[in-house]
Amino acid sequence: MLDLKDVRVSYDNVPALRGVSLTVESGEIVALIGANGAGKSTTLRAIQGMVKIKNGEITWQGQRLTGAPPHQVVRHGIAHCPEGRQVFPDMTIAENLNMGGMVLGDAKRRQELTDYVYQRFPRLAERPRQMAGSLSGGEQQMLAIGRALMADPKLLMLDEPSMGLAPILVESIFEMIRTINQEGISILLVEQNAYMALEHSTRAYVIESGKIGASGLSSDLLNDEYVREAYLGI
Repeated sequence: MLDLKDVRVSYDNVPALRGVSLTVESGEIVALIGANGAGKSTTLRAIQGMVKIKNGEITWQGQRLTGAPPHQVVRHGIAHCPEGRQVFPDMTIAENLNMGGMVLGDAKRRQELTDYVYQRFPRLAERPRQMAGSLSGGEQQMLAIGRALMADPKLLMLDEPSMGLAPILVESIFEMIRTINQEGISILLVEQNAYMALEHSTRAYVIESGKIGASGLSSDLLNDEYVREAYLGI
């Protein structure tokens, strides 16, 4: 479905990705874990066309995606929920969702997706006219995910969805991620909470200094001695 081969990205000639290769197959939840600055967010930004790729190839459903601008990537069926939520604070919940659905020309489909998002996140449905900036952190995360879902994606990329949330909300967000996946959307999950990421994913990659250091079934990585010591604190 999604295939990265030897992807390299630099910022001001400083390497950020040093040959990242990974795949996401249909129906999977794939986690990308690693320390701060390891290249997790840069990997998502490279897929989304938000940073220039120096070398390597990105293909999506057999089509070359390398170098495509962000709006074309969204139209291909890949949506990105960024780190820090980045909702539009001076717009309402409904307006934020409408922004997410702007790539769709079908008004009927936009309404169906709006209904779907409100069904998945009832707290948003209760107050569609509330300003996004006045929402709690958890509600803003729900809105950010909902906004991404409005693009009708086949692949949803989530960047640190648990950041800054209380433990009870983290559990809720991860359960929602699993539900979204079960309803037919593949997930590429960047998450610093390595334990939660591995618990809720099919496969995982460990990125270290811009390179993939380990990969495999998430259940296997949960029991890997190095991963447990370096990322799980066990």
